[in-house]
Amino acid sequence: MTGRRVTGLIGLGVLAFSWLGPLSELANQSFSAHMLMHVLVIAVAAPLIAVGLGAIGLDIDHRFGWLGSPVFASLLELVVVWAWHTPALHHVARTQGSLMALEQASYLLVGLLIWLAALGGPHQDRSRVAAGIAGLLLTSMHMTLLGVLLAGADRALFAHATAPWFGLSVLQDQQVGGVIMLVFGGVAYLAGALYLLSILLRDKSHVTPLT
Repeated sequence: MTGRRVTGLIGLGVLAFSWLGPLSELANQSFSAHMLMHVLVIAVAAPLIAVGLGAIGLDIDHRFGWLGSPVFASLLELVVVWAWHTPALHHVARTQGSLMALEQASYLLVGLLIWLAALGGPHQDRSRVAAGIAGLLLTSMHMTLLGVLLAGADRALFAHATAPWFGLSVLQDQQVGGVIMLVFGGVAYLAGALYLLSILLRDKSHVTPLT
C-alpha cells in the first residue's frame, strides 16, 4: 500500500470521526463544535482523501475541463460555505437532520473539489500548479474573512445555539467558532498553497507533487 493510499485512509478516518463521533451531537447546540466538525471535513479530511484519490490517477481537470479549475472550485466553495453560515440556513441545518446531512455532504464535495483541482493528477505542469496556488489562496482568504467576521461579531447570530461546553456564553461560543475557522480553515489552505509554491519555484518544466 503506497503512502498516498495510507494518507487517504487516514482522511476517511478523520471524516468518520467528524460525522460519527461526539461532534455530530454537540454541533446541534454549540456553534464552535459545528465549526470544528466543519473544518475537520474540509481542511483535514478532504485534502487527505484527495491525496489518496491521487494514488489512482484521478485528475478532474482532464475529466471535467474548466469545472475542475481550482479557481472555479474555490468560488463554488465560497458560495456553499458562506450560504450555510447565513443564520437562516444554519438554523435549519441544525434543526432538521436531512438538511444537516445535505450541509455536511456539500462541505465534503466542495472540499474534495478544491483539493483535487489544486493538487491535480499524477503529473502537473507549471501552469496547473500556479492555478492550484491561486485557488487555494483565494479559499484561504475567504475562509479567513468568514472567521474574522464571526470572531469579531458583537452579537450572537445563531439563535439556536446553547453553548453547552466549557461554560461559554452563546456569543463567546460563536467567537470561538470564528477563531477555529480562521486558524484551521484559513491556515490549511494557505499551507497547501505554500506547498505548491515550493514546487513551482523548482527549476523544472514539469513537476510531480505529492510523490
